[in-house]
Amino acid sequence: MRLIPSLSLAEASRQDGTARRRGDSLKTKTKPDPSRSSPRRPRLTDAEYQALGEFRRSIRDFLKFSEEGAQAQGISSQQHQALLAIRSHLGLGPMTVGELAESLLIKNHSAVELVARMAERDLIERIASDEDRRRVLLRLRPAGARALETISRRNLRRLGQTSEILEGVL
Repeated sequence: MRLIPSLSLAEASRQDGTARRRGDSLKTKTKPDPSRSSPRRPRLTDAEYQALGEFRRSIRDFLKFSEEGAQAQGISSQQHQALLAIRSHLGLGPMTVGELAESLLIKNHSAVELVARMAERDLIERIASDEDRRRVLLRLRPAGARALETISRRNLRRLGQTSEILEGVL
């Protein structure tokens, strides 16, 4: 392509038939990157769709089972997930409210509200950080630890059964 200074970017693009984005140089022509183009893949088979459907169903069954276990302990599913996240935290020291929000894929303010409700029920305790008083650390209280243990034992038994189903699917 020859550079035509009197033409706008859009006009120059029409001259040689190539579309350009804002910021592209008029001197260079963009060629498709062969590593980015995907080769034509065969369509999924009925068996693959069936396996995905059974896998999705197994996950939903387990989640429903776990939710029922939480309800039997008098806590919400989200509270159970928070207890598990706090107990399984591998960081250096107790989990923070911000880390809990990340772990549960919720906004920080939602985690703050969840923590407040759980602390009110004596499931967890909030501890001000010695290094940074703005940070709130989380620790399980005995009632939270007992509820989590009961739900987790029940869930692990169910996972043993579910893993057999999933192996058959895969």
